Amino acid sequence: MRHTGTLALCLSSALALSACTTNSQEQVERALKDISAEDQASLNEVMITAADPNEAVAYFSSALESDPGRIDLQRGLARSLVRAQKPTEGAAAWRDVVANAESTPEDRVMLADALIRANEWDAAKAELNLIPPTHETFDRYRVEALVADSDKNWAKADSFYEIAVSLTTKPANVLNNWGFSKLTRGEHAAAEKLFVEALTYDPSMFTAKNNLVLARAAQRKYDLPVVRMTQQERAELLYSMALAAIKQGDIAVGKGLLQQAIDTHPQHFEAATRSLDALDANVQL
Repeated sequence: MRHTGTLALCLSSALALSACTTNSQEQVERALKDISAEDQASLNEVMITAADPNEAVAYFSSALESDPGRIDLQRGLARSLVRAQKPTEGAAAWRDVVANAESTPEDRVMLADALIRANEWDAAKAELNLIPPTHETFDRYRVEALVADSDKNWAKADSFYEIAVSLTTKPANVLNNWGFSKLTRGEHAAAEKLFVEALTYDPSMFTAKNNLVLARAAQRKYDLPVVRMTQQERAELLYSMALAAIKQGDIAVGKGLLQQAIDTHPQHFEAATRSLDALDANVQL
């Protein structure tokens, strides 16, 4: 009986140890799985935002071959294709995301954005119409503003731009787009204010600097605005201002600005030199 009791005790201890080992192994595997998921999510984010767009496309394409149907990978591929300046392919990839059972209204917003980049405005509007009005995000209003702009529905565009600006801490691009919209409408002073505001959020945005110069030139303000700029940027902005002056018939001013651009540029400024030579030879620009 003593042997039997000892055997039972040993078996009981062994089973308990086995159970502990099994539970411990499961916990380790779960922890490793969680760590792996976190690492992959971080890698996905890096590939979307920081990696070379074409490398990101290759990465997500490969990952989807191994694990098709994963919506995070589908989103990564779609975003990367748009970043790689392949909007048509990007729109097709976003359609795959939207077709996924786990998709959200924001995925459809990004599909509309890709369609706009692919110049498929009617398709973009159709997608936006499928998004519930209760879905109110920065990207939704940003895209709605662009569509309203394309329809020349200025009141609606202004409203959407204003809401979009209020929904982000980095509104430089939206302010620049809004300013350009005002510029195309001939509202030059309003456009100028928006470009200046954009540059307060992103002083390095050359597009906004160039648009600012054009808005000022349209008002015959032919002096450079007080914004941060490199020597090369200064020359290029003088060149843009010169062309605007010439198109408005202010030939003497334009010639002077072209000469300033040539003198300012740190290297040979071929485009400005060619334009000045054409003016001196009385050739129509």
